[in-house]
Amino acid sequence: MGSDGLKDLFAIAGKTALVTGGSRGIGAMIARGYVESGVKTYICARKAEELQATAEELCKYGECIAVAADLSSVDGVKKLAAQLSAAEKQLDILVNNAGATWGAPVDEFPESGWDKIMDLNVKATFFLTQQLLPLLRSAANAEDPARVINISSINALRYPQADNFSYSASKAAVLMLTQHLSATLCAEHINVNAIAPGLFPSNMTAFMLNDASLRQQVHARIPMGRMGDLQDIAGTAIYLASRASAYVSGSCIVVDGGIVASV
Repeated sequence: MGSDGLKDLFAIAGKTALVTGGSRGIGAMIARGYVESGVKTYICARKAEELQATAEELCKYGECIAVAADLSSVDGVKKLAAQLSAAEKQLDILVNNAGATWGAPVDEFPESGWDKIMDLNVKATFFLTQQLLPLLRSAANAEDPARVINISSINALRYPQADNFSYSASKAAVLMLTQHLSATLCAEHINVNAIAPGLFPSNMTAFMLNDASLRQQVHARIPMGRMGDLQDIAGTAIYLASRASAYVSGSCIVVDGGIVASV
């Protein structure tokens, strides 16, 4: 690549993406980053009304299509894959972001809280990737591979200081799954990477943001002194979808304001 090509390293216009859990939080931030960058972006979530509202908002910036889906079962995963396959001949970018958490003391942690989180955070990530492989393979090429981006968490990398046992375990599993899928698919020009976000505005962190005292305490524990924002997570997702990261696969990028490095 000559120097003239460097200006397009982060260009992703014209690509097609699916962002699961795209109706709010980190998923909506990534979706907006893609939409504003010229990517035809499908977003899915379980709550159709909220999903449609997000899609309508994002359509102010580009092309965003809402597809209601419940990924808590393999049947739901297959239904989403079938809908996307009926609409598209290829998929350049898959962002496995849909997830949930559960908190309870160790002596009281229920099996339902374990199974629900593992099914959505890990099982759905694997089986949706599996079901969308034909579309990803159609988009794949040696110069600019197709991309799978799995959303993990810094809770996978250090003690989360919370009783979210299945969540931290599931997000650690996502990191190994990312490496395993990368090793399996990299030769087919499908790059698989992960992002491990720290604290971002979301339903999971709303209780912190709504309490001024608690918010101040949380910010004080982040070396950069603030939570992440749209540009932080969208910029990372754009990089992992662009030619700039074509030689990157099996990696995890930590986006946390310095938390993991400082503990």
